[in-house]
Amino acid sequence: MSKFSVLLPVLLFVLCPGASRAAERSPNVVIIFTDDQGYGDIGVNGAEGYETPNIDRMAKEGRHFTRWYAAQGVCSASRTALLTGCYPNRVGIHGALGPGSRTGIAAEETTLAEVFKSKGYATAAFGKWHLGDHEKFLPLQHGFDEYFGIPYSNDMWPQHPTAKNFPPLPLYQGNERLRIVDEHDQRMMTTWLTAKAVDFINRNRERPFFLYVPHPQPHVPLHVSDRFAGKTKRGLFGDVISEIDWSVGEILNAIDTNGLGEDTLVIFTSDNGPWLSYGTHAGSAGPFREGKGTAWEGGVREPTVMRWTGRIPAGTVCGDPGMNIDLLPTLAGLIGADLPPRKIDGKDILPLILGAEGAKNPHESYWYYYKQNELQAVSSGTWKLVLPHTYRSLKDGKGGDGGLPAPYQNLETGLALYDLDGDPGETTDVSAANPEVVARLQQEAEAARAELGDNLTKRKGVGNRESGRLTDEEAAELEKLHWPEGRKKG
Repeated sequence: MSKFSVLLPVLLFVLCPGASRAAERSPNVVIIFTDDQGYGDIGVNGAEGYETPNIDRMAKEGRHFTRWYAAQGVCSASRTALLTGCYPNRVGIHGALGPGSRTGIAAEETTLAEVFKSKGYATAAFGKWHLGDHEKFLPLQHGFDEYFGIPYSNDMWPQHPTAKNFPPLPLYQGNERLRIVDEHDQRMMTTWLTAKAVDFINRNRERPFFLYVPHPQPHVPLHVSDRFAGKTKRGLFGDVISEIDWSVGEILNAIDTNGLGEDTLVIFTSDNGPWLSYGTHAGSAGPFREGKGTAWEGGVREPTVMRWTGRIPAGTVCGDPGMNIDLLPTLAGLIGADLPPRKIDGKDILPLILGAEGAKNPHESYWYYYKQNELQAVSSGTWKLVLPHTYRSLKDGKGGDGGLPAPYQNLETGLALYDLDGDPGETTDVSAANPEVVARLQQEAEAARAELGDNLTKRKGVGNRESGRLTDEEAAELEKLHWPEGRKKG
């Protein structure tokens, strides 16, 4: 053996300590996933009335994504896409699942947690689940070692002003229902989830881990701990975002204190755009059209920053598109895990995330479904073709106050083409001037319909799969758990 061969590992350690550490362990991944936080609700995207220094710090130390998308502009569907790498309608999840839903994530689908478990990772989810609330749908049955949080949205709660016949909202630890959520629990939820996350990082600093923190806030009803109440000019909504930002800071500090900055990819994003009907209790879509519950940019373009010290170039901006469906294949490739045996829709976009020279998005197009399998838009590059459909918009252009919603109205759009580079607000239809682009994107829409169907054009796809479903006995068991007195309250 030559002297050079003997000295090479030593030289690598001295000159490239990061390379040596990377060889010792697989990277950790942390996903912080907020609820109903709009594109304009972080400092680097122009938030007003409050500051987000820790999220902004992530952008300064990492990469700011200006065209990152949710697969659908609504809770359960968006979370399904994030965790499975699939368009949610491929795996049979639509909209927002209510308490006692007879559907949920199927056991046959592979989640991000299961991908990480296949490589020996510790896994945890702390926050809102919303992929079914029967025990067989809960996180521990889908790859997570630990879970603490609520099984569905915090407005599915009898005390919420617009709640209709919802059962009491339970708080879970693993598969155990700890108790029924009260006002104190709602106010302390962000604090508790943060403490759980920091503790998980501390306990697993010597082994690779995957941590998923799906915050229930800033989804209405808004709740904040006493420490942050009244601290911002934006009122309760600003206070809530300020506390979420604090939470991000605590998680980053735990990573850095444990010397894991070079070993940990941290992703901050949201499930969909702001719920505009709630006005003062809702966020901002920034310069984009509409909000939650639509396929317009305001409903699906998310505030997103990523940090990985020494791997993601600091202070950079990515203007190329990416979507939550891309995280599973990207992270699987990153840790050397196999892709799920069932077909997925996401693609590996690690070069974009790492800012590699010449990196491009590998998708021909992204598909935007909503409601019950309605294909409402497709995009490719900077072009977006909106397909004829009905969508909701604020009736008087102004949201409600004090936690009460203003009414929506239904509007219709015809076929329209938008150049998102020059017209991010989707204000000017340029289809007449670009017939070749329209024709190409219509072909992409046809590909979507052939694969996943489209109720608007009465098409059935060949690639749709069934969601998980409860038997009659399981449904009765769940109903009894929700209503132990034996009847639903009116």
